[in-house]
Amino acid sequence: MALMKVKFDQKKRVKLAQGLWLMNWLSVLTGIVVFSLGIFLKIELRKRSEVMNNSESHFVPNSLIGVGVLACIFNALGGKICYDALDPAKYSKWKPWLKPYLVIFVLFNIILFMVSLFCFLMRGSLESTLAHGLKNGMKYYRDTDTPGRCFMKKTIDMLQIEFRCCGNNGFRDWFEVQWISNRYLDFASKEVKDRIKSNVDGRYLVDGVPFSCCNPNSPRPCIQTQLTNNSAHYSYDYQTEELNLWVRGCREALLHYYSSIMNTMGAIVLLVWLFEVTVTAGLRYLHTALDSVANPEDPECESEGWLLEKSVSETWKSVLENLKKLGKGSQATHTGFSILQLREDVI
Repeated sequence: MALMKVKFDQKKRVKLAQGLWLMNWLSVLTGIVVFSLGIFLKIELRKRSEVMNNSESHFVPNSLIGVGVLACIFNALGGKICYDALDPAKYSKWKPWLKPYLVIFVLFNIILFMVSLFCFLMRGSLESTLAHGLKNGMKYYRDTDTPGRCFMKKTIDMLQIEFRCCGNNGFRDWFEVQWISNRYLDFASKEVKDRIKSNVDGRYLVDGVPFSCCNPNSPRPCIQTQLTNNSAHYSYDYQTEELNLWVRGCREALLHYYSSIMNTMGAIVLLVWLFEVTVTAGLRYLHTALDSVANPEDPECESEGWLLEKSVSETWKSVLENLKKLGKGSQATHTGFSILQLREDVI
């Protein structure tokens, strides 16, 4: 028994075709929107690629760009089919291709839904890549004279100023890396020598942070050196004083920024997916309504349209059977090829 069967007369078929033509071209516009979102996200990620450990984060923007292009192509083609459906002579050319087109369109809808899920689930992979990328960026902060790393200081400083953050997880992360270049250290100084000797790796570690960690909203002049030394500053207590530094780590700040973008994009793509599912259902009704016309020479006669020719369970069983047949066919082909190759070897 057909699922969700609906009766159509000539007037209803024409209205359905016209409505679907309009919806397909609206879907082309939504495809352009999805494509633009992918480009925007890719640009935003490239802006801070220096503090990202790998290229996995570009999977989502690349997917958005891909499905955006496919949406434009499929829906433009769907609009043409709906326009030609009003003319029986033109529709006859599309008739053999309409069913494969619908199958591909259903697969496209599945991919679109998965992309929307990836937008919501990207936070985990983004968190790890930011953690490693920021750690490496802080390590190379001092390498202002090293080719390929000379820009890292400016990148980290601009990042901390723009996002009002400090360090990877917090300002104390700067205590664990040598962020002052050896070029600006006086190795004749006893203090410098003692600090380097006291460290196993021979690094010059200080309880200070770069200037970009300073919070300009604080009424007190920025204290960025000897942060743990209470006697070094007047009326200062490291344990109780509200430091005039950005407290939030840059990993958390960037993660919140990108997560808000991704959640918004995921919601938009999900709405586009719902619209595309509606278009797919409408195309299926148009396809079955036109195919079931009893007398093609009489355009005024009634016809029936449906989503599935059989029930859901029966359709699922037939799909599984077809897949099994395809699997057996490919296995038989592979066996025949192996036997033929064996004969050639024997000869």
